[in-house]
Amino acid sequence: MPPARLKVLKTYKLYIGGKFPRTESGRTMTARHASTGEHLAHYCRASRKDLRDAIVAARAALPGWSATTAYLRGQILYRAAEMIEGRAASFATEICEVTGASATAARREVEASVDVLVHFAGWTDKLGSVFGSVNPVASAHLNFTNPEPSGVVGIFAPDQPSLLGLTSLLGRVVLSGNTCVALASETAPLPALSLAEALATSDLPGGVINLLTGKRTELAPWLASHLDVNAVLDGSGDAEIFQTLQGGAALNLKRVHDHSLAAPEDWFGDAARDPYRILDTVEFKTAWHPLGV
Repeated sequence: MPPARLKVLKTYKLYIGGKFPRTESGRTMTARHASTGEHLAHYCRASRKDLRDAIVAARAALPGWSATTAYLRGQILYRAAEMIEGRAASFATEICEVTGASATAARREVEASVDVLVHFAGWTDKLGSVFGSVNPVASAHLNFTNPEPSGVVGIFAPDQPSLLGLTSLLGRVVLSGNTCVALASETAPLPALSLAEALATSDLPGGVINLLTGKRTELAPWLASHLDVNAVLDGSGDAEIFQTLQGGAALNLKRVHDHSLAAPEDWFGDAARDPYRILDTVEFKTAWHPLGV
């Protein structure tokens, strides 16, 4: 008889600057099957140093991404949706394993994740037209107001739905030209890490989206107080985490917005696609131009 073979279990890495580094601390956590308790994989527990590295990567990617045309950003987000669609069966299996969801429910979440990215891809070149304006002024000038990206945005994803909640938050942040550092679901992080693998093979430039896994309570204070982060979106629904973020942001006056929804099912509805939530991570800039010049 052939010798018994041990299954090679995967160790998921962090996603920083378009690469997959191990956590500098060497710490890992274990993902287990929701129903059987079977050991599925190891994944990294990000440290404060990993968070700083991700912020540096996001800041370095910001000039290029914000200067990319809105049309091209839309094409790139659409390509990311294509990559998820192409791996839909794998994502659905992973969601089933880590959350205990039925195959039908898991497939529905994957399809909704694709759809929400396509939705926000369509907003990239419409944001200025819908929310910008040409303002009447009492002088011989044209006066324009246009939305521009805030900068580097921190994101805390909800635990459920782990994939759809994350893609909804990522899409509304990066479409306007922001870059981000996102902390995945604490209870079901594997779909988010697989999303990172899909993004790495898409057209998205490295550093635009950086994904970490670990403990919110460990990373929230440092993200909130970091001076090179311009805004934070909290989709976790954890009141203590939101209070921590508000306290840290008070020291440097960064924006903190609660983007959580009341129930997991709400992420499948219009609330997750609300275009007005895009405005929480944009700044309105006004320019004057003299007539006849």
